[in-house]
Amino acid sequence: MNNRYLKIILGAIFISILIIFTSCTQVPNSPTIRSANSTWILELFQTSIINIGLEKLGYKTEKPKQIEYPPIYISIANGDLDYSTVYYDPQHKEYFDNSGGEEQLEVVGILTPNGIQKYEIDKKTADQYKITNLQQLKDPKIAKLFDSDGDGKANLVGCTSGWDCELVINHHLKTYKLEDTVEHNQGQYEILLADAITRYKQGESILYYAYDPHWISTVLKPGEDVISLEVPYTSLPKSMGNITAKETSVDGKNLGFPIIQQRIVANKKFLEDNPVAKKWFELVKIPIADMNRESLRMKEGEDKKEDILRHAEEWIENNQETYDNWLETARQASN
Repeated sequence: MNNRYLKIILGAIFISILIIFTSCTQVPNSPTIRSANSTWILELFQTSIINIGLEKLGYKTEKPKQIEYPPIYISIANGDLDYSTVYYDPQHKEYFDNSGGEEQLEVVGILTPNGIQKYEIDKKTADQYKITNLQQLKDPKIAKLFDSDGDGKANLVGCTSGWDCELVINHHLKTYKLEDTVEHNQGQYEILLADAITRYKQGESILYYAYDPHWISTVLKPGEDVISLEVPYTSLPKSMGNITAKETSVDGKNLGFPIIQQRIVANKKFLEDNPVAKKWFELVKIPIADMNRESLRMKEGEDKKEDILRHAEEWIENNQETYDNWLETARQASN
């Protein structure tokens, strides 16, 4: 046998082995997985980390869609999407229940733990007027300090319409009897925050809703530039369940919002049919500090979808051993 034929035979054997190996790593009859995150594009970073792993597990994934929260839940319940990284527990309970609840949906894993929400004001104003509690804004003189449009009311930078925090903020303003002195400004959250930062740099007083993980805590530093306001007592929309002051307090301060666990919500039948994907969803965890860093990178201009995909790949590389262990554990769920 001459060398030419020997090379052909060896090449054919190598290709056959490769095909067998590849087929063994695929999930049998694996579907193309469809996901979505909201228009808050930071969630695309988490979705990308999840989808890259799904592909390594043998699935195909569609490009994630960007739509608002309520349609995401309805689409997952109807089977038009398979999963999303956007379940903020407990604040998204109403979206979950209104879209079919446990009959059609299931929540798995804890993707990013212990998110903190709060009301913040600039420290200069807080120190000068001894403001520590949101209810102090019931005083028209205090509220007027944060008036940026001249109507005498405090302007609170709040949530984008349709976000779950919108319900909580509106509930607080009504419950604490602040509707006559505080105006909940809504629009694109990032744009409103940028305007607040500009006013802060000009020496004006600012009042805003903040969520961590988010770049805002790296630009306006808690305790240095801004302080968090307490609330007079815990009160939340009934749809969120019976939440106590212990569950809304951080470092001894009652911030009024529950500590958030960001989890994955998925179509129930999809999870039943895909135990490998379910196990993967249960395993992946992204620390809040990493989310803050990603948020800042995006704020500084690396905010295109290809940038975020690259960031996700870099995060995986920086956590390669842990990521590979998750993959191996998820593969075993097919046995």
